[in-house]
Amino acid sequence: MSDLQIEEATLEEAVAELSTLHDWLRWTTSQFASSSIFFGHGTDNAWDEAVSLLLPALSLPVDAPKELMHARLTSTEKNRLAGLIAERINDCTPVPYLTNIAWFAGMPFYVDERVLIPRSPFAELISNRFTPWLEEPQSVNRILDLCTGSGCIAIALAQAFEQAQVDAVDISYEALEVTDININDYMLSDRVLPIQSDVFSGVPGQKYDLIVANPPYVDAEDMADLPREFHHEPELGLASGHDGLDVTRTILSEASEHLTDNGLLFVEVGNSMVHMDALYPGAPFEWIEFEQGGLGVFVISKKQLDEYFAK
Repeated sequence: MSDLQIEEATLEEAVAELSTLHDWLRWTTSQFASSSIFFGHGTDNAWDEAVSLLLPALSLPVDAPKELMHARLTSTEKNRLAGLIAERINDCTPVPYLTNIAWFAGMPFYVDERVLIPRSPFAELISNRFTPWLEEPQSVNRILDLCTGSGCIAIALAQAFEQAQVDAVDISYEALEVTDININDYMLSDRVLPIQSDVFSGVPGQKYDLIVANPPYVDAEDMADLPREFHHEPELGLASGHDGLDVTRTILSEASEHLTDNGLLFVEVGNSMVHMDALYPGAPFEWIEFEQGGLGVFVISKKQLDEYFAK
């Protein structure tokens, strides 16, 4: 349990005495700020966390007009909010699992505890269509999204590359059920295909112009230190051995045979980038600098892969 729990009497007092949406946002912000919850699933402060929980819970947009702030809530609505606030503080459940909404690349996606909550810097690369590395975005016909989870990256790729077919693969059948929900929500079932696959095992003989991989990459040390919120996420999507690179090793050893001649591989390894130099000395990885924050993503071409692993 978190260090500071919210008591039932405190919740009952809020339901009895708070009236408006503004009241509830102020009170929830104070409760979050005085608790020991961790912000890291879409927000970095108590106010934004309160907004991202309360407004969707009331079926309102997070940018709702300020006139709504003085609207009074019904007893049913107040009790529902109290229950969600208690779950957020006492169980450390991340907000996206409480609202079943997570945002990626400016788009909302359905999420639950079968998948990780999206937070990848790939959104910036997708919005820029991977320039300058991808010189002719219009020439991209086939894309592979490895370890797709909710499918948010695959769907954003399909939106950015309107002529491309996207294979969205994951080892988890449960995760792919969520992928399918989002593919159908965006009406992209004709161009985004969910495939059960342990890295490349489910796409034998297939070649892609672009492979985007966001595999599990948390090393053993970081796994032991993760805040409680992250333990609501599937461990299969987080942990990847002692150095966090077990899946990345497989990707790098097999990617070349699944890339077209001018194909590119982008991989996110997060904090585990610190282990990459020792594991692959002299490798021609280009580490990407992001304008909107983020680290641990590299790009390498098929040609570079072939030359490096031929040594």
